[in-house]
Amino acid sequence: MANLVFDEQEVKEKIDRVVEKTMKMDYGWDWPGGVAFFGIAEAYEATGEQKYLHYLKNWVDEQLEDGLPPLSVNASAIGHTLLTLYLTTNEQRYLESAIQMANFLLNDAERFADGILQHTVNGGRDVFPQQAWVDTMFMAGYFLLRIGHLLDRKDYFEFGLKQYHGHEQFLQDEMTNLYYHGWDNIAENHMSGIFWARGNSWAAYTMARALELVKVQHPSYMLIADSLRDQLSALVRLQSETGLWHTILTDPDSYLETSGSAGIAAALLSKGKLYNKYLQKSIAGILNQIKEDGSVMNVSAGTAVMDDADGYKGVPYIRVQGWGQGMVLAFLSLLLKQHNPISL
Repeated sequence: MANLVFDEQEVKEKIDRVVEKTMKMDYGWDWPGGVAFFGIAEAYEATGEQKYLHYLKNWVDEQLEDGLPPLSVNASAIGHTLLTLYLTTNEQRYLESAIQMANFLLNDAERFADGILQHTVNGGRDVFPQQAWVDTMFMAGYFLLRIGHLLDRKDYFEFGLKQYHGHEQFLQDEMTNLYYHGWDNIAENHMSGIFWARGNSWAAYTMARALELVKVQHPSYMLIADSLRDQLSALVRLQSETGLWHTILTDPDSYLETSGSAGIAAALLSKGKLYNKYLQKSIAGILNQIKEDGSVMNVSAGTAVMDDADGYKGVPYIRVQGWGQGMVLAFLSLLLKQHNPISL
């Protein structure tokens, strides 16, 4: 399989533009900022650019002046930034706040079945009763694995793994190996039953990252590895010639969507050279979505589990979104790290 070909300097310049644009946007303590800042943290690790870290520190310091806001599963995405700041500054207050968020997920967050986190937003508990959304794998599951691994806290780590396995059980389709957007445990169905691109990217990307933290000897390793293997095998066969994926993966009449495409491409990078022919197209396709000012285009707006396919096709994609910025940064940063790793 041919090696990936790209201009390293161009990728660095694109990363810098995207970071600059991202930090000119406004965020609350919620998942849009959580994903955006996760991408900036990845960019810092890939480039060593100190101003990226300063951006994150300044934002978090201002937010923490009033303490933590009411927590939710989605808002736990900010925990990723707290961990990065603790690891780079060794300031305990960042870790203390991250622990508060992890304790909320472990002890207080709504759950159903055998401990599967109910999807909650903005501190609300009952908007989506007993619903599992694939978003939770990024916002909470991966965060719990990271903090559990960092602190050697088996309770955090195992509860994070429970989210991976529970969401695989309820959301991965046995026939296609794609992930549904959501599961309604009361109605016992997948609601509209759509294979949504960004949702599949949440699953694929975080499973790939989880395998960096789970020991091969742990029974969960192969469960996650096999789920990811089969999902990626299905996803590459749905890629468009542009290098992007459609917002409804199985519907070529739905629009091409950048945030999901970036997350999927980042997961493909975890497989070494296996998927390089698909990744080569993705590099060009994703770079083409970045405007001169660092805006990532063609990113779908916040998306609930819509009623039907037309609902997903009707989600607007004309605005710049924090999660689009963040996932493109995550992809480009991983591309850069694999090509030219640095020591921080």
